[in-house]
Amino acid sequence: MTFLDGKHINRRMLLRGVGAAIALPLLDSMRPALAAAKNSKQALHVGVVYVPNGIVMKDWLLEKTGSDFAFTRILQPLEKFREDIVVVSGLSNHAAVKAKGGGHAKASGSFLSCAQPKYTAGADVRAGVTFDQIAAKQFAADTRVPSLQLGCEDARMIGNCDTGSSCAYTNSLSWKDADTPLAVEVNPRSVFERLFGTVDPSLDAATRARRALYKKSILDLTRENTKALVGSLGAQDKRKMDEYLTSIREVEARIEKAESDPEIPLGEKPSGIPFSYTEYVKLMFDLQVVAFQSDISRVSTMMLGREGSVRTYPEIGVPDPHHPLTHHRNHPDFIEKVTKINAFHVELFAYFIERLKATPDGDGTLLDHSTILYGAALSDGNQHSNHNLPLLVAGHAGGQRGGRHVAAKPMTPAANLFVNMLDRAGVQTESFGDSTGRLDLNV
Repeated sequence: MTFLDGKHINRRMLLRGVGAAIALPLLDSMRPALAAAKNSKQALHVGVVYVPNGIVMKDWLLEKTGSDFAFTRILQPLEKFREDIVVVSGLSNHAAVKAKGGGHAKASGSFLSCAQPKYTAGADVRAGVTFDQIAAKQFAADTRVPSLQLGCEDARMIGNCDTGSSCAYTNSLSWKDADTPLAVEVNPRSVFERLFGTVDPSLDAATRARRALYKKSILDLTRENTKALVGSLGAQDKRKMDEYLTSIREVEARIEKAESDPEIPLGEKPSGIPFSYTEYVKLMFDLQVVAFQSDISRVSTMMLGREGSVRTYPEIGVPDPHHPLTHHRNHPDFIEKVTKINAFHVELFAYFIERLKATPDGDGTLLDHSTILYGAALSDGNQHSNHNLPLLVAGHAGGQRGGRHVAAKPMTPAANLFVNMLDRAGVQTESFGDSTGRLDLNV
């Protein structure tokens, strides 16, 4: 195998083994080759982390705009990342307001496209291309996986999931085009195989054979090529490769542990899904970090739960199903439990931000080169409100500054924020969905 292009490592090189391939992180020895290449720009990343069923807004909304604000109870876990986030208020999803159908389905079904979803429980679903897929299309030529669609709950795409509205609207976020919702992958093992597995025509295509192959570590399958590459690197690049390969092995080990966990009741969880929700979410976040670090993919969406989710959270003292709690009718006990769930989700998101910030990438970190949306398609879940959505943006892609609360003029389309995020990621966009302009987050 040839590792060098001239005197420098080719950015697109893969470490190959039988049925496996590992992309490389950005190394110092790639820089001269990258500078000489036509596409010499720093790779940027677009992400979305979605929470279902709305938010208790009194414990989310910030009192002051600008930089002089105090973190509210729900946002408290992000305080140490103050300079890495921008909290945005005042945005509305007008498409959901105008659409027919279940309150949850039309909210999530239009969230990232700002296009009205067709009211149907059949196969004739229709909405609009989502902004993450605009970015994925532009990055597709430079990545092995155009985008990741991940979730932690119920990936059904057919049937009636909300008052005559298709499950495609509640269970997925990303739409490749107006007629094509992209299924959410909920199994970490399947995500891992998608990132690192390759098709070998000499292998049995049966799922059992493929899974048997992956009982052997991906690092073992590529060991010889990895050893040869590392031996040709300088000290700094050797350290980067060691950190990268360690992160892959840690993810792999956690998947293997989940698959063999004796505490998981037989048949309750698919292969590769940790029994603990906290570990499950963190593992899915780590898969996204590795995908960004290796430049296998630059776009991801992650649903911490499907819209209308009835997940329980006994680990934080909330054994009640989530969705019914959000229809609290101002009952203090119900509101308190929803607030705990909302703060727990933000705490998990803080882990993702921490991982991105701790991962070197070129002349900065992955967080420096990312724009990550966090939030919900509903504000007040009790009323299914689509106004003043609870949203924030993390990361510094395109020179985005943090440490501020930007209050848009009330009823500003959420699409204005998505235009900004696309621009930050290097995807020049004049308009998107029902946008009326570009929301400036550096005000």
